[in-house]
Amino acid sequence: MKPRVVVVGSFIQDLAFYAEAFPRPGETVFGDFRPGPGGKGFNQAAAAHRTGVPTLFLGAVGRDAFGAGARKYAQSEGLHTTFIEKKRESTGSAVLCINAAGQNHIIVSPGANLALQPRDVPPGPLRAAEVVVCQCESDCRTIAHVLRTARLAGAVTVLNPAPLRPDFPPALLRHTEVVIPNENEFTALVRLVPATAALLRTAAFRAVGDLGANGLAGLQADLLHRLCRALGVPVVIVTLGDQGCFISQPDACTHIHAHDVDALDTSGAGDAFVGGFAAGLVRFKRNVIEAAHYASAVAALAVTRPGTATAMPTAREITRFLKKRDHQ
Repeated sequence: MKPRVVVVGSFIQDLAFYAEAFPRPGETVFGDFRPGPGGKGFNQAAAAHRTGVPTLFLGAVGRDAFGAGARKYAQSEGLHTTFIEKKRESTGSAVLCINAAGQNHIIVSPGANLALQPRDVPPGPLRAAEVVVCQCESDCRTIAHVLRTARLAGAVTVLNPAPLRPDFPPALLRHTEVVIPNENEFTALVRLVPATAALLRTAAFRAVGDLGANGLAGLQADLLHRLCRALGVPVVIVTLGDQGCFISQPDACTHIHAHDVDALDTSGAGDAFVGGFAAGLVRFKRNVIEAAHYASAVAALAVTRPGTATAMPTAREITRFLKKRDHQ
């Protein structure tokens, strides 16, 4: 069966440490070590795949144990993958520290991910897919090539601008149909795009104050919607953690509340949402609101478990969770 969701992006070997509290500078604390597969792209592909939607992940790894482990895990999951081996690069890796509240600190070494080139990405799967997803742990030229090729073929292009790097080119948004930043990424993004940066200098936004300091909590929905529209992307979804997400479309905006769960590890929450949303677009015939509701459930379940790719819920678990919530 041809993949209906294609995710082009990063594989990163997670080296996760769980402790009661984050260590202070110079302090040593004891914790549990739990390695596992990760990377924003791979996590998102795992989330989409586990919903039952045929999914392909394409990314780069090194010729090392972490790269071999990536292949082995994907095979065990039945996830279709195309791993491009970069002989001169190591597989990406990350150190994650997670405290008792489920909060995280992360240091990432992208490794082979930044060596993924446009020529490494075959156009066939992009042209056959219904939804194509990218993030920002790969080379920006490759991201642009993927989004441009997919959108010209009629796929829904989804960009998760995470992490929002200093060299992020706003031109990527021209090829994007749905952009999904979190709150911090959104406040940084609007400063990079000329139209939104100019909007921030108007009286209505000056009265709000510094978005970087105050976040979006004090921003009225109509002002947030105006900012989203000025990005020039048809659909903007700002994820807000335990406050849910804000969806801006050309004719309307809406807020979807998050599910109330006991979070154990929030490391993969954003990736769970993006992967769940991509699968939801397929499941609900490109209905953005229905897909976002579905993604919210995927993220809620993912944060109740340790890990990132390994924490993604199955279609049966998602269905059971939503049915239970509907009857509460």
